[in-house]
Amino acid sequence: MNYRNLLFASLVTLASAPLDAQVQKPAAPLTLAEAQRRAVERSLQLAAQNAAVSASREMAVAAGQLPDPALKLGLDNLPVTGPDQFSVTRDFMTMRRIGVMQEFTREEKRQLRSERFEREADKSLAEKAATLAMIQRDTALAWLERYYAEALAAVIAEQESAVKGEIVAAEGAYRGGRGNQADVIAAHSTLAGLEDRASELNRRMRTATTGLARWMGDGAGEPLAGKPAIDSIRLDTARLDTELAHHPQIAVFSKQEDIASTEARLAQANKKSDWSLEVAYQQRGPLFSNMVSIGVSIPLQWDQKNRQDRELASKLAMAEQARAQREEALRAHIGEVRAMVAEWENGRERLGRYARELIPLAKERTHAALTAYLGGKANLTELLLARRNEIDVRLQAVQLEMETARLWAQLNFLLPDNVGIAHTTVPGRSTTTSTQETK
Repeated sequence: MNYRNLLFASLVTLASAPLDAQVQKPAAPLTLAEAQRRAVERSLQLAAQNAAVSASREMAVAAGQLPDPALKLGLDNLPVTGPDQFSVTRDFMTMRRIGVMQEFTREEKRQLRSERFEREADKSLAEKAATLAMIQRDTALAWLERYYAEALAAVIAEQESAVKGEIVAAEGAYRGGRGNQADVIAAHSTLAGLEDRASELNRRMRTATTGLARWMGDGAGEPLAGKPAIDSIRLDTARLDTELAHHPQIAVFSKQEDIASTEARLAQANKKSDWSLEVAYQQRGPLFSNMVSIGVSIPLQWDQKNRQDRELASKLAMAEQARAQREEALRAHIGEVRAMVAEWENGRERLGRYARELIPLAKERTHAALTAYLGGKANLTELLLARRNEIDVRLQAVQLEMETARLWAQLNFLLPDNVGIAHTTVPGRSTTTSTQETK
Protein backbone atom coordinates (compact mmCIF):
# COMPACT_ATOMS: atom_id res chain seq x y z
CA MET A 1 0.00 0.00 0.00
CA ASN A 2 2.81 2.40 0.82
CA TYR A 3 4.44 1.74 -2.55
CA ARG A 4 1.14 2.48 -4.31
CA ASN A 5 0.75 5.77 -2.45
CA LEU A 6 4.32 6.73 -3.28
CA LEU A 7 3.78 5.86 -6.97
CA PHE A 8 0.55 7.87 -7.06
CA ALA A 9 2.21 10.89 -5.45
CA SER A 10 5.05 10.69 -7.98
CA LEU A 11 2.60 10.60 -10.90
CA VAL A 12 0.72 13.61 -9.50
CA THR A 13 3.98 15.53 -9.14
CA LEU A 14 5.03 14.75 -12.71
CA ALA A 15 1.61 15.72 -14.05
CA SER A 16 1.58 19.05 -12.23
CA ALA A 17 5.13 20.02 -13.15
CA PRO A 18 4.26 21.61 -16.54
CA LEU A 19 1.43 23.58 -14.90
CA ASP A 20 3.79 24.93 -12.25
CA ALA A 21 6.25 25.87 -14.97
CA GLN A 22 3.52 27.83 -16.70
CA VAL A 23 2.50 29.61 -13.50
CA GLN A 24 6.09 30.59 -12.76
CA LYS A 25 6.76 31.86 -16.29
CA PRO A 26 8.73 35.13 -16.06
CA ALA A 27 6.77 38.32 -16.58
CA ALA A 28 7.13 40.28 -19.81
CA PRO A 29 9.65 43.14 -19.75
CA LEU A 30 8.31 46.55 -18.78
CA THR A 31 7.79 48.64 -21.90
CA LEU A 32 7.54 52.43 -21.93
CA ALA A 33 3.91 52.25 -23.07
CA GLU A 34 3.02 49.88 -20.22
CA ALA A 35 4.70 52.14 -17.66
CA GLN A 36 2.70 55.09 -18.98
CA ARG A 37 -0.54 53.11 -18.87
CA ARG A 38 0.03 52.17 -15.23
CA ALA A 39 0.96 55.76 -14.37
CA VAL A 40 -2.29 57.05 -15.90
CA GLU A 41 -4.32 54.41 -14.07
CA ARG A 42 -2.67 55.33 -10.79
CA SER A 43 -2.95 59.11 -11.17
CA LEU A 44 -5.18 60.97 -8.74
CA GLN A 45 -4.60 64.22 -10.63
CA LEU A 46 -6.78 62.97 -13.48
CA ALA A 47 -9.48 61.94 -11.01
CA ALA A 48 -9.32 65.44 -9.54
CA GLN A 49 -9.75 66.97 -12.99
CA ASN A 50 -12.75 64.69 -13.61
CA ALA A 51 -14.28 65.98 -10.38
CA ALA A 52 -13.66 69.58 -11.46
CA VAL A 53 -15.41 68.94 -14.80
CA SER A 54 -18.36 67.31 -13.03
CA ALA A 55 -18.61 70.19 -10.53
CA SER A 56 -18.67 72.85 -13.26
CA ARG A 57 -21.31 71.02 -15.28
CA GLU A 58 -23.52 70.60 -12.24
CA MET A 59 -23.20 74.32 -11.55
CA ALA A 60 -24.04 75.08 -15.19
CA VAL A 61 -27.44 73.43 -14.69
CA ALA A 62 -28.03 75.24 -11.40
CA ALA A 63 -27.01 78.64 -12.81
CA GLY A 64 -29.58 78.37 -15.59
CA GLN A 65 -32.52 78.20 -13.16
CA LEU A 66 -34.59 80.97 -11.67
CA PRO A 67 -33.66 82.01 -8.10
CA ASP A 68 -35.52 80.25 -5.31
CA PRO A 69 -38.73 82.02 -4.23
CA ALA A 70 -38.60 83.75 -0.85
CA LEU A 71 -41.20 83.13 1.86
CA LYS A 72 -42.02 86.39 3.66
CA LEU A 73 -43.66 86.62 7.10
CA GLY A 74 -44.52 89.84 8.87
CA LEU A 75 -46.66 91.75 11.31
CA ASP A 76 -47.81 95.18 10.12
CA ASN A 77 -49.13 98.15 12.09
CA LEU A 78 -48.91 96.67 15.60
CA PRO A 79 -50.00 99.24 18.26
CA VAL A 80 -47.35 99.95 20.87
CA THR A 81 -49.24 102.58 22.98
CA GLY A 82 -52.79 103.21 24.13
CA PRO A 83 -55.50 100.77 25.15
CA ASP A 84 -54.78 98.47 22.13
CA GLN A 85 -51.10 98.20 23.00
CA PHE A 86 -49.54 94.98 21.54
CA SER A 87 -52.93 93.63 20.48
CA VAL A 88 -53.03 91.96 17.06
CA THR A 89 -56.85 91.90 16.75
CA ARG A 90 -58.32 95.15 18.11
CA ASP A 91 -56.95 97.73 15.68
CA PHE A 92 -58.31 97.49 12.14
CA MET A 93 -54.90 98.35 10.67
CA THR A 94 -53.00 95.52 12.38
CA MET A 95 -52.31 92.65 9.99
CA ARG A 96 -50.46 89.35 10.13
CA ARG A 97 -48.81 88.91 6.74
CA ILE A 98 -47.58 85.88 4.80
CA GLY A 99 -46.31 86.16 1.27
CA VAL A 100 -44.04 84.85 -1.48
CA MET A 101 -41.56 86.84 -3.55
CA GLN A 102 -40.05 85.55 -6.81
CA GLU A 103 -37.23 87.23 -8.72
CA PHE A 104 -37.52 86.80 -12.49
CA THR A 105 -34.01 86.82 -13.90
CA ARG A 106 -33.88 87.43 -17.63
CA GLU A 107 -33.44 84.27 -19.69
CA GLU A 108 -30.42 85.75 -21.48
CA LYS A 109 -28.62 86.23 -18.16
CA ARG A 110 -29.44 82.71 -16.99
CA GLN A 111 -28.13 81.25 -20.24
CA LEU A 112 -24.92 83.24 -19.98
CA ARG A 113 -24.39 82.21 -16.36
CA SER A 114 -24.88 78.58 -17.38
CA GLU A 115 -22.54 79.04 -20.33
CA ARG A 116 -19.89 80.52 -18.04
CA PHE A 117 -19.76 77.29 -16.01
CA GLU A 118 -19.75 75.22 -19.22
CA ARG A 119 -16.63 77.15 -20.25
CA GLU A 120 -15.17 76.31 -16.82
CA ALA A 121 -15.84 72.63 -17.56
CA ASP A 122 -14.10 73.01 -20.94
CA LYS A 123 -11.13 74.60 -19.18
CA SER A 124 -10.97 71.69 -16.73
CA LEU A 125 -11.00 69.25 -19.66
CA ALA A 126 -8.10 71.14 -21.24
CA GLU A 127 -6.26 71.03 -17.91
CA LYS A 128 -6.94 67.29 -17.76
CA ALA A 129 -5.39 66.85 -21.22
CA ALA A 130 -2.37 68.88 -20.08
CA THR A 131 -2.11 66.72 -16.96
CA LEU A 132 -2.30 63.54 -19.06
CA ALA A 133 0.48 64.80 -21.34
CA MET A 134 2.57 65.72 -18.29
CA ILE A 135 2.13 62.27 -16.72
CA GLN A 136 3.07 60.51 -19.95
CA ARG A 137 6.07 62.80 -20.49
CA ASP A 138 7.43 62.56 -16.94
CA THR A 139 6.86 58.79 -16.85
CA ALA A 140 8.79 58.50 -20.12
CA LEU A 141 11.63 60.62 -18.71
CA ALA A 142 11.78 58.46 -15.57
CA TRP A 143 11.72 55.24 -17.65
CA LEU A 144 14.48 56.53 -19.92
CA GLU A 145 16.56 57.65 -16.92
CA ARG A 146 16.54 54.11 -15.57
CA TYR A 147 17.12 52.55 -19.00
CA TYR A 148 20.22 54.64 -19.73
CA ALA A 149 21.58 54.32 -16.20
CA GLU A 150 21.52 50.57 -16.78
CA ALA A 151 23.08 51.02 -20.24
CA LEU A 152 25.94 53.05 -18.76
CA ALA A 153 26.40 50.45 -16.03
CA ALA A 154 26.57 47.71 -18.68
CA VAL A 155 29.40 49.54 -20.48
CA ILE A 156 31.34 49.89 -17.22
CA ALA A 157 30.74 46.22 -16.30
CA GLU A 158 32.03 45.09 -19.70
CA GLN A 159 35.17 47.18 -19.31
CA GLU A 160 35.66 45.99 -15.72
CA SER A 161 35.73 42.40 -16.98
CA ALA A 162 38.33 43.26 -19.63
CA VAL A 163 40.55 45.15 -17.17
CA LYS A 164 40.40 42.28 -14.67
CA GLY A 165 41.78 40.02 -17.39
CA GLU A 166 44.54 42.53 -18.08
CA ILE A 167 45.40 42.62 -14.36
CA VAL A 168 45.82 38.84 -14.35
CA ALA A 169 48.07 39.08 -17.40
CA ALA A 170 50.09 41.96 -15.91
CA GLU A 171 50.61 40.15 -12.61
CA GLY A 172 51.67 36.97 -14.46
CA ALA A 173 54.11 38.95 -16.59
CA TYR A 174 55.50 40.67 -13.50
CA ARG A 175 55.99 37.37 -11.70
CA GLY A 176 57.65 35.94 -14.79
CA GLY A 177 60.05 38.86 -15.01
CA ARG A 178 58.60 40.12 -18.30
CA GLY A 179 56.70 43.12 -16.84
CA ASN A 180 57.10 45.78 -14.25
CA GLN A 181 55.24 46.71 -11.10
CA ALA A 182 54.10 50.05 -12.54
CA ASP A 183 51.93 48.20 -15.07
CA VAL A 184 50.28 46.19 -12.30
CA ILE A 185 49.59 49.32 -10.27
CA ALA A 186 48.22 51.14 -13.33
CA ALA A 187 45.86 48.26 -14.09
CA HIS A 188 44.59 48.18 -10.49
CA SER A 189 44.15 51.95 -10.58
CA THR A 190 42.08 51.69 -13.76
CA LEU A 191 39.93 48.97 -12.18
CA ALA A 192 39.40 51.09 -9.04
CA GLY A 193 38.25 53.99 -11.21
CA LEU A 194 35.78 51.75 -13.05
CA GLU A 195 34.45 50.35 -9.78
CA ASP A 196 33.91 53.89 -8.52
CA ARG A 197 31.97 54.73 -11.69
CA ALA A 198 29.96 51.52 -11.25
CA SER A 199 29.11 52.53 -7.69
CA GLU A 200 27.86 55.93 -8.87
CA LEU A 201 25.80 54.32 -11.62
CA ASN A 202 24.27 51.88 -9.12
CA ARG A 203 23.15 54.92 -7.14
CA ARG A 204 21.69 56.45 -10.30
CA MET A 205 19.82 53.24 -11.07
CA ARG A 206 18.30 53.14 -7.59
CA THR A 207 17.34 56.81 -7.84
CA ALA A 208 15.88 56.26 -11.31
CA THR A 209 13.83 53.30 -10.06
CA THR A 210 12.49 55.46 -7.23
CA GLY A 211 11.62 58.19 -9.74
CA LEU A 212 9.75 55.71 -11.93
CA ALA A 213 7.90 54.31 -8.90
CA ARG A 214 6.69 57.84 -8.12
CA TRP A 215 4.57 57.63 -11.30
CA MET A 216 3.67 53.96 -11.82
CA GLY A 217 3.87 52.59 -8.27
CA ASP A 218 4.64 48.89 -7.87
CA GLY A 219 6.62 47.23 -10.62
CA ALA A 220 9.11 50.05 -11.21
CA GLY A 221 11.96 47.59 -10.63
CA GLU A 222 10.83 45.11 -13.29
CA PRO A 223 13.27 44.39 -16.15
CA LEU A 224 12.93 46.96 -18.92
CA ALA A 225 12.13 46.21 -22.53
CA GLY A 226 14.05 47.70 -25.44
CA LYS A 227 14.17 51.45 -25.90
CA PRO A 228 11.44 53.15 -27.98
CA ALA A 229 12.11 54.50 -31.47
CA ILE A 230 13.57 57.92 -30.67
CA ASP A 231 14.26 58.75 -34.33
CA SER A 232 10.73 60.01 -34.98
CA ILE A 233 8.16 62.13 -33.16
CA ARG A 234 4.41 62.52 -33.56
CA LEU A 235 4.69 66.27 -34.20
CA ASP A 236 4.68 67.50 -37.78
CA THR A 237 7.58 69.94 -37.67
CA ALA A 238 6.46 71.48 -40.98
CA ARG A 239 3.12 72.49 -39.37
CA LEU A 240 4.45 73.26 -35.92
CA ASP A 241 2.55 76.54 -35.46
CA THR A 242 -0.78 74.89 -36.28
CA GLU A 243 -0.18 71.81 -34.14
CA LEU A 244 1.00 73.77 -31.10
CA ALA A 245 -2.11 75.95 -31.26
CA HIS A 246 -3.93 72.84 -29.98
CA HIS A 247 -1.40 72.09 -27.25
CA PRO A 248 -3.20 71.45 -23.93
CA GLN A 249 -1.47 74.31 -22.13
CA ILE A 250 -2.42 76.71 -24.94
CA ALA A 251 -5.93 75.26 -24.89
CA VAL A 252 -6.17 76.19 -21.21
CA PHE A 253 -5.40 79.82 -22.13
CA SER A 254 -8.00 79.63 -24.92
CA LYS A 255 -10.66 78.38 -22.52
CA GLN A 256 -9.77 81.12 -20.05
CA GLU A 257 -10.28 83.60 -22.90
CA ASP A 258 -13.70 82.05 -23.57
CA ILE A 259 -14.61 82.42 -19.88
CA ALA A 260 -13.58 86.09 -19.89
CA SER A 261 -15.57 86.69 -23.08
CA THR A 262 -18.66 85.08 -21.55
CA GLU A 263 -18.30 87.21 -18.42
CA ALA A 264 -18.12 90.33 -20.62
CA ARG A 265 -21.36 89.33 -22.36
CA LEU A 266 -22.94 88.74 -18.95
CA ALA A 267 -21.84 92.19 -17.79
CA GLN A 268 -23.48 93.63 -20.92
CA ALA A 269 -26.70 91.75 -20.11
CA ASN A 270 -26.62 93.07 -16.53
CA LYS A 271 -27.30 96.56 -17.90
CA LYS A 272 -30.93 95.44 -18.18
CA SER A 273 -32.63 95.16 -14.79
CA ASP A 274 -34.42 92.08 -13.54
CA TRP A 275 -37.70 92.36 -11.68
CA SER A 276 -39.36 90.67 -8.71
CA LEU A 277 -43.01 89.85 -8.02
CA GLU A 278 -44.44 89.63 -4.48
CA VAL A 279 -47.84 88.32 -3.43
CA ALA A 280 -48.91 88.58 0.25
CA TYR A 281 -51.98 87.56 2.25
CA GLN A 282 -52.79 89.77 5.25
CA GLN A 283 -55.01 88.67 8.11
CA ARG A 284 -56.65 91.21 10.44
CA GLY A 285 -58.83 90.89 13.51
CA PRO A 286 -62.15 88.93 13.39
CA LEU A 287 -64.16 92.15 12.93
CA PHE A 288 -62.20 93.26 9.88
CA SER A 289 -61.68 92.05 6.33
CA ASN A 290 -58.55 90.15 5.30
CA MET A 291 -56.50 91.52 2.41
CA VAL A 292 -54.21 90.54 -0.45
CA SER A 293 -51.29 92.65 -1.67
CA ILE A 294 -49.39 92.41 -4.96
CA GLY A 295 -46.14 94.24 -5.65
CA VAL A 296 -43.43 94.47 -8.30
CA SER A 297 -39.83 95.49 -7.62
CA ILE A 298 -37.52 96.85 -10.34
CA PRO A 299 -33.96 98.05 -9.53
CA LEU A 300 -33.29 101.56 -10.77
CA GLN A 301 -29.92 101.70 -12.53
CA TRP A 302 -29.65 105.45 -12.15
CA ASP A 303 -25.83 105.56 -12.30
CA GLN A 304 -24.95 103.12 -15.10
CA LYS A 305 -21.87 105.03 -16.22
CA ASN A 306 -20.19 104.45 -12.84
CA ARG A 307 -21.51 100.98 -12.10
CA GLN A 308 -22.72 98.76 -14.97
CA ASP A 309 -20.56 100.49 -17.60
CA ARG A 310 -17.51 100.24 -15.37
CA GLU A 311 -18.15 96.56 -14.74
CA LEU A 312 -18.51 95.95 -18.48
CA ALA A 313 -15.27 97.80 -19.20
CA SER A 314 -13.49 95.71 -16.56
CA LYS A 315 -14.73 92.42 -18.07
CA LEU A 316 -13.76 93.53 -21.60
CA ALA A 317 -10.27 94.38 -20.33
CA MET A 318 -9.98 90.96 -18.70
CA ALA A 319 -11.01 89.31 -21.98
CA GLU A 320 -8.30 91.29 -23.79
CA GLN A 321 -5.79 90.27 -21.10
CA ALA A 322 -6.67 86.58 -21.59
CA ARG A 323 -6.31 86.89 -25.37
CA ALA A 324 -2.90 88.57 -25.07
CA GLN A 325 -1.70 85.93 -22.59
CA ARG A 326 -2.75 83.13 -24.95
CA GLU A 327 -0.94 84.74 -27.89
CA GLU A 328 2.21 85.32 -25.87
CA ALA A 329 2.18 81.77 -24.45
CA LEU A 330 1.78 80.35 -27.97
CA ARG A 331 4.71 82.40 -29.29
CA ALA A 332 6.94 81.35 -26.37
CA HIS A 333 5.92 77.71 -26.75
CA ILE A 334 6.62 77.68 -30.48
CA GLY A 335 10.08 79.13 -29.87
CA GLU A 336 10.90 76.59 -27.14
CA VAL A 337 9.70 73.64 -29.22
CA ARG A 338 11.60 74.78 -32.32
CA ALA A 339 14.78 74.96 -30.21
CA MET A 340 14.14 71.45 -28.82
CA VAL A 341 13.50 70.07 -32.32
CA ALA A 342 16.77 71.55 -33.56
CA GLU A 343 18.65 70.10 -30.57
CA TRP A 344 16.99 66.69 -31.03
CA GLU A 345 17.89 66.60 -34.74
CA ASN A 346 21.47 67.59 -33.91
CA GLY A 347 21.63 64.80 -31.33
CA ARG A 348 20.49 62.26 -33.92
CA GLU A 349 23.14 63.50 -36.32
CA ARG A 350 25.87 63.21 -33.69
CA LEU A 351 24.70 59.73 -32.68
CA GLY A 352 25.12 58.65 -36.28
CA ARG A 353 28.68 59.98 -36.24
CA TYR A 354 29.45 58.09 -33.03
CA ALA A 355 28.03 54.86 -34.50
CA ARG A 356 29.82 55.22 -37.87
CA GLU A 357 33.17 56.67 -36.83
CA LEU A 358 34.03 57.44 -33.22
CA ILE A 359 33.11 54.14 -31.54
CA PRO A 360 34.59 51.90 -34.29
CA LEU A 361 37.81 53.96 -34.25
CA ALA A 362 38.06 53.72 -30.44
CA LYS A 363 37.56 49.92 -30.62
CA GLU A 364 40.19 49.62 -33.36
CA ARG A 365 42.62 51.61 -31.26
CA THR A 366 42.06 49.30 -28.28
CA HIS A 367 42.42 46.23 -30.48
CA ALA A 368 45.66 47.58 -31.99
CA ALA A 369 47.04 48.39 -28.54
CA LEU A 370 46.11 44.91 -27.29
CA THR A 371 47.78 43.28 -30.29
CA ALA A 372 50.92 45.38 -29.77
CA TYR A 373 50.93 44.55 -26.04
CA LEU A 374 50.63 40.81 -26.68
CA GLY A 375 53.41 41.07 -29.27
CA GLY A 376 55.67 42.88 -26.84
CA LYS A 377 55.65 46.10 -28.89
CA ALA A 378 53.68 48.19 -26.34
CA ASN A 379 53.42 48.34 -22.59
CA LEU A 380 50.33 47.91 -20.48
CA THR A 381 50.04 51.66 -19.87
CA GLU A 382 49.42 52.25 -23.58
CA LEU A 383 46.79 49.52 -23.63
CA LEU A 384 45.03 50.96 -20.58
CA LEU A 385 45.11 54.42 -22.14
CA ALA A 386 43.44 53.06 -25.28
CA ARG A 387 40.95 51.19 -23.13
CA ARG A 388 40.12 54.33 -21.16
CA ASN A 389 39.63 56.27 -24.40
CA GLU A 390 37.19 53.61 -25.64
CA ILE A 391 35.27 53.72 -22.37
CA ASP A 392 35.00 57.50 -22.53
CA VAL A 393 33.81 57.44 -26.14
CA ARG A 394 31.18 54.75 -25.45
CA LEU A 395 29.98 56.50 -22.31
CA GLN A 396 29.75 59.79 -24.23
CA ALA A 397 27.68 58.02 -26.88
CA VAL A 398 25.28 56.60 -24.29
CA GLN A 399 25.08 59.97 -22.52
CA LEU A 400 24.34 61.73 -25.84
CA GLU A 401 21.70 59.14 -26.67
CA MET A 402 20.10 59.66 -23.25
CA GLU A 403 19.95 63.43 -23.79
CA THR A 404 18.49 62.91 -27.26
CA ALA A 405 15.94 60.45 -25.86
CA ARG A 406 14.92 62.95 -23.18
CA LEU A 407 14.33 65.57 -25.90
CA TRP A 408 12.35 62.96 -27.85
CA ALA A 409 10.14 62.29 -24.82
CA GLN A 410 9.48 66.00 -24.26
CA LEU A 411 8.59 66.50 -27.93
CA ASN A 412 6.67 63.28 -28.48
CA PHE A 413 4.43 63.80 -25.46
CA LEU A 414 3.71 67.50 -25.86
CA LEU A 415 0.27 66.29 -26.83
CA PRO A 416 -1.26 63.39 -24.86
CA ASP A 417 -1.04 60.00 -26.51
CA ASN A 418 -4.51 58.51 -26.16
CA VAL A 419 -3.62 55.30 -28.00
CA GLY A 420 -3.91 52.47 -25.48
CA ILE A 421 -5.07 54.81 -22.71
CA ALA A 422 -8.56 56.11 -22.00
CA HIS A 423 -9.50 57.96 -18.83
CA THR A 424 -13.26 58.33 -18.70
CA THR A 425 -15.67 59.93 -16.28
CA VAL A 426 -18.62 58.03 -14.87
CA PRO A 427 -21.22 59.94 -12.83
CA GLY A 428 -20.05 59.91 -9.25
CA ARG A 429 -16.67 58.32 -9.92
CA SER A 430 -13.72 58.27 -12.32
CA THR A 431 -12.32 55.15 -13.93
CA THR A 432 -9.42 54.38 -16.21
CA THR A 433 -9.74 51.79 -18.93
CA SER A 434 -7.29 50.62 -21.50
CA THR A 435 -7.91 50.29 -25.20
CA GLN A 436 -5.84 48.90 -28.01
CA GLU A 437 -4.69 50.64 -31.11
CA THR A 438 -6.26 49.35 -34.29
CA LYS A 439 -4.58 49.78 -37.59
